[in-house]
Amino acid sequence: GGLQLANRLRNSHFQVVLVDKNNYHQFPPLIYQIASSGIEPSSISFPFRKIFQKRKDFYYRMAEVRSIFPEHKIIQTSIGKLSYDYLVLACGTKTNFFHNSNIEASAVPMKTVSEAMGLRNTILSNFERAITCSDEKERQELLNVVIVGGGPSGVEIAGALAEMRKYVVPKDYPDMDISLMNIILVQGAKRLLPGMSEKASALSLKFLEKMGVKVKLGTRVTDYADHAAVLN
Repeated sequence: GGLQLANRLRNSHFQVVLVDKNNYHQFPPLIYQIASSGIEPSSISFPFRKIFQKRKDFYYRMAEVRSIFPEHKIIQTSIGKLSYDYLVLACGTKTNFFHNSNIEASAVPMKTVSEAMGLRNTILSNFERAITCSDEKERQELLNVVIVGGGPSGVEIAGALAEMRKYVVPKDYPDMDISLMNIILVQGAKRLLPGMSEKASALSLKFLEKMGVKVKLGTRVTDYADHAAVLN
């Protein structure tokens, strides 16, 4: 949203200052592809300064907004104060753990490029550990993937991991028993993709189940304990 507005204000005679804690834009709809090793981070990360390098009256500052003083039209940032005539807040979202500290401490979120890279590294590291692990229970834990949330991101990453399991893992890890890898998608609502049509929900469920994803509808993850996701 912020990037679109900055683009639309081209030739508007406004001085535009873009403040962001990262010096690059990331394209959220394809972040799951990084997590599943489908593409490299550079494919969906674009430096702000490159995007706007030919713009006049455009300034980028890498900073975090700490507080806002609307009566003085000033924002306090991590690099100092900035005055404004019009202030637009387009700060995106962050993962909601619903105040569950155990899940927050153990789960791997997937909202940013860096988080997706962390998820990818975790998955690949677990594969390597599973091959050399002598304990059967631990091997199974390393190969169980529980995805919480059946919205677009949850459905996409579940499908991408299922495709990885079917097409990539047998080639890259020929000595791994791929039947041990379980992909479980837990969705609190009664259907997947509740923000879309019922047809889209039904088709996504049919596709995931065909790919071997175990989908649990009307189910919530309430806690994480002893290397296990606790369901309601």
